[in-house]
Amino acid sequence: MAAAAAAVIIRKEKEIVNIFRGAGALTAERARDPEQLGVHQHLAFHRLVQRAVLRNAGDGRFYLDEMSWNALRNTRRRVAILVLAVVAAAFVVMLMAGVFASRS
Repeated sequence: MAAAAAAVIIRKEKEIVNIFRGAGALTAERARDPEQLGVHQHLAFHRLVQRAVLRNAGDGRFYLDEMSWNALRNTRRRVAILVLAVVAAAFVVMLMAGVFASRS
C-alpha cells in the first residue's frame, strides 16, 4: 500500500516538473505562479519545494531547478538499486541455506 502511495506522489512530482519545464520557468526571472500553471500546492508540490527542486522566487512565483531535480532522481535511482541488491543478496543467502529446499 505504501509503495503505491509513493508511486502516485512521484508521478505527481514528475507532472509538476514537466509543467514548470514546459512553461519555461527555469530561472528566477522566468518564475511562474503555480496556480496560473494549474499546479495545486499539495503534498507533491511541497515535497519538491523542500528538496529545492522548485525554488521560491518571491511573490508566490516558483521556478524549476533542473540540477536539483536531476540530483533527486539520481538519489532515488541509487536507493532503488541498493534495495534490489539487498533483496537479491538475501534471496541468495536463503537459497544457499536451504530455506527453499523441498521438505518431503
